[in-house]
Amino acid sequence: MEILIYLFIILALGLIVWSLGFGQRDSRAGSRLSQLTPIPKRSNSGVLLSRILPTRAFIEQARIYPKLKKMIEASHTNISPEGFFNLKIFIMIGLALLTPVALGKVDPVYIVIALAIGYIGPDFYLKQKVSKRKDQIVRRLPEVVDLLGLCIEAGLDFSSALKWVIDKTPTTPINEEFSLVLEEIKWGKPRIQALKDMSSRLDIPEISSFVQTIIQAERMGSPVAEAFTILSEDARAQRFHRGERIALQAPIKILLPLIFFIMPVIGIIIGGPIFLQFTQGKLVPGF
Repeated sequence: MEILIYLFIILALGLIVWSLGFGQRDSRAGSRLSQLTPIPKRSNSGVLLSRILPTRAFIEQARIYPKLKKMIEASHTNISPEGFFNLKIFIMIGLALLTPVALGKVDPVYIVIALAIGYIGPDFYLKQKVSKRKDQIVRRLPEVVDLLGLCIEAGLDFSSALKWVIDKTPTTPINEEFSLVLEEIKWGKPRIQALKDMSSRLDIPEISSFVQTIIQAERMGSPVAEAFTILSEDARAQRFHRGERIALQAPIKILLPLIFFIMPVIGIIIGGPIFLQFTQGKLVPGF
């Protein structure tokens, strides 16, 4: 009986959230149609999630829409911000309903913990995905800059060089970002603005330096290929220093496993036989 009551409460909260989103859905429809940004292709499940609960107005009022949109674009996930927020709601409801079933009783403390995990878990997964993509982009950047410099020295312009690199190299996160830049340029966005948007979306110092180098080379009229050569050397130096920092963190990270897992095992192996002989009275005095 208590589980049914709790189920009705969850459904009531879901209806309240749905009403908040539905009440102001039409007032803000089409507010961003003027932006020349290509619409990414989303899977059927992502479209369905965004339509089940129209919560876009709610997350815009809560001022979390720009943050969710930036994280989703940086992770290159095929889902809308409102679809991601609806997914969080369903995960929260699912965990809250499974907790009483797993425990065999309704405990408000565990239910609140389940709701917190359901709300924070998707954000944590998205941040981990963004961090992994950024690391892959930083590792691949020097080679891509070298290829762009070679293409420009061969007589191609910047857009053609980007297209050649995307077509002739394996699919990587940095190629996906450059593909989005080319698509935005085709939709009418200026090239400099598309590159600035990529830099703002990724928020990586190496990419910001790459974009600033292109902008300054175009404004000053200096050769872009020469600027790419210097930028490639700088990117390799930054990648080397990043590897050094990670290597210096290894002794600190291994300290806790060494203290709590390795040292006790060594103590048991060395001191165990001695302790057993001592308890059985077989330890030779003076040994």
